[in-house]
Amino acid sequence: MASADMKKSVIGKVPLFNGLKDRQIQRLADRMIERTFATGDVIVEQGHGGEGFYIISTGKADVTRVRMDGEKILVNSFGPSDFFGELALLDESGVRTASIVATQPTTCLVLTRWDFIATLRQDADMAVYILQELAKRFRIALDSL
Repeated sequence: MASADMKKSVIGKVPLFNGLKDRQIQRLADRMIERTFATGDVIVEQGHGGEGFYIISTGKADVTRVRMDGEKILVNSFGPSDFFGELALLDESGVRTASIVATQPTTCLVLTRWDFIATLRQDADMAVYILQELAKRFRIALDSL
């Protein structure tokens, strides 16, 4: 099980949370749970509901997407400090846009949507900062299309 200091260290390396104060990172760390995945385990599956945000603390995973024509393509590979599922934090009705599969034993810190919302309700400054960072990420993603 991850210690509080290890959780804070992992969270602090995530660009989405870079500008947060130590107490804010601690609040997130207190709400995150650790999950482990074996090589080949599906962490999230395209087309299924998603209510969690994941940060890889150890290991690696591939991001794949099945296109409309049925072709499966490798979109990205993730390693320590990479994160995914930020849309699931904001949209409870959304489905995963890609599958993520562990390519080696992988440990993730997971934050559920309801824990994220509860944390933001406690700290308006943190909410504003994270929403601004998410908006920047969406803009970058749209510009790459």
